[in-house]
Amino acid sequence: MKARQLLLFGAALATLAAAASAQAPAGASTSGQDASATRSYLPDKGRGYVGLSLGRSRYSIACGATSFSCDNTDNSVQISAGSMLGNFWGVELAYIDMGRIGRGGGTTRAQGLNLSLLGKVPVWQSLGVFGKLGTTYGRTETSAAVGSGLATGSERGFGLSYGAGVSYDFTPQLSATLGWDSHDFRFAGGGRDPVRSTSLGLQYKY
Repeated sequence: MKARQLLLFGAALATLAAAASAQAPAGASTSGQDASATRSYLPDKGRGYVGLSLGRSRYSIACGATSFSCDNTDNSVQISAGSMLGNFWGVELAYIDMGRIGRGGGTTRAQGLNLSLLGKVPVWQSLGVFGKLGTTYGRTETSAAVGSGLATGSERGFGLSYGAGVSYDFTPQLSATLGWDSHDFRFAGGGRDPVRSTSLGLQYKY
């Protein structure tokens, strides 16, 4: 995702937030304490959510022979669903696609399913910070030109995952997130290597 695309996605978040705020019930108190309460949307025990995040990934793997071009970044997508099991912790299941990069005269792609334990803490009114720790069952596919020095084929398996970020609750149902994640994938001809991403997202709570 290019910088302009990130800005456009951020503008879309702001538009959705404005629409959600316009639908908020009228007549709420505007006194200092009551106004603060209406703006403080803490994670609730037993609530579920679904989310979509778009961002930019970075692969940490060798490029092969220098005679071939190498691009280690691409767009990333994450579709998630989770549940808050306590007021400040929960579990999340997500499908992740880290995009496809060009290396060794071919391409490499990583995608998978992630299961994480999630912790979230409010820091000020509607603003919160969160952290994730879990595992990703990933699949990678690598193709390369002859003479690139790279192994080709597909690999799969479990790897460590972790991440962190900030969230902002526009309403009790709608939140925006800015996150950073790292997932270890197994690639052809080697061990596990991390693929990291930075993303903007939306979450809908129910």
